[in-house]
Amino acid sequence: MSATKVSDTALAVSIPEEKQSKAIPSGTSGVKSFLSGGFGGMCLVLAGHPLDLLKVRMQTSTEYKSTLDCFRKTLAENGVRGMYCGMAAPLVGATPVFAICFWGYDMGQKIMRSAYNLSPTDKLSTNQILFAGGFSAIPTTAVMAPMERIKCTLQVGSASATGVVYKGPADAAMGIIRTGGITSLFKGTCATLLRDVPGSVAYFGAYELIKKSLTNQSAGQGSISPVAIVTAGGLAGMANWTVAIPPDVLKSRLQTAPEGRYTGVRQVFVEMMRTEGPGALFRGMGPAMLRAFPANAACFLGVEISLQLMNKAW
Repeated sequence: MSATKVSDTALAVSIPEEKQSKAIPSGTSGVKSFLSGGFGGMCLVLAGHPLDLLKVRMQTSTEYKSTLDCFRKTLAENGVRGMYCGMAAPLVGATPVFAICFWGYDMGQKIMRSAYNLSPTDKLSTNQILFAGGFSAIPTTAVMAPMERIKCTLQVGSASATGVVYKGPADAAMGIIRTGGITSLFKGTCATLLRDVPGSVAYFGAYELIKKSLTNQSAGQGSISPVAIVTAGGLAGMANWTVAIPPDVLKSRLQTAPEGRYTGVRQVFVEMMRTEGPGALFRGMGPAMLRAFPANAACFLGVEISLQLMNKAW
C-alpha cells in the first residue's frame, strides 16, 4: 500500500464525509442507485466473464483436472472467442440485475433507517448493513434466475451431456422454453436465492467494512481512495464466493441438467453427496476466486465513479 500512496492521493475520489461508509449513500435517489448499479454490473461482466465460464464448466463436468486444464481445453476447442461464450446474456442482463441489486441494497438501508428512526446522515451499524445486503438479493433473484439459466446453458454448450449448441441467448431461451415450458426459464430460482442471500450479506458487509478501514488509513478526510475502492470491492467479491460457491454448484447442476432430471435443489444435493462426496460442492472454486477480485473491483469502481458523476450532474 505504501508504494502507491502518492498516486493514491492524486487520484482520490472526492465524496462527502458522511457518505464514506456506504456504497450507495442513504441520501441517494433510487434512480441513481439503479443506474450506478447497472453500470457497475456491466464493468463486472466485461472484467470477469472468461473465468466465470471456466467456473461453470468445472462445476458441470468431471473431465477437467484443474482450472488450468479447463482453460487449456476450452481454448483449444473454442479459441479466444470461446472464452466469451455466453457473455451476451449476462452483459445484457447485467444492467437490470445489478441495477436492481444496488437499488435493493439502498431500499434495505432505508428500511433499517425507518425501523430504527435514523436520519439520512446517521451511520448504519454492521448488523443493519448486513440486513440491507441480504435484502438486496430478494428482488434481484426475480431477474437473476432466468439470466443465470440461459448463461449456464450457453456456457456448457457442447461440453454438456446433451451436446446441444445454441446460437445465442435468444436461441437458448427458446430452446429451454420448447423443452420445458416458460417455467423452465426459472428453474433454479430457489437455488439462486439460497446462494445470493448469504452471498450478498458477505458481499456488501465486507465491502463496507474493508472500504471504511482502508479509507481511514490511506485517504484524507472527505475522500475515498480508488485503491481502497478496488481493494474493498475485490475482497468483497471473494467473501461473497467463499459463502456462495456450494449453493452455486447446486444451482449450476440443476440449471444445466436435462429437463426432468431433478425435482429440485435438494435432489441435486443428495445425489451429489452420494456419488461425488462433499468435495464436489467446491468445484469451480479456483476460477470463481480468480474472477472475484478483478470483476468485483471493476464493479464497485464503476458504481462509485458513476455515482459521483451523477451527483455532480444533478
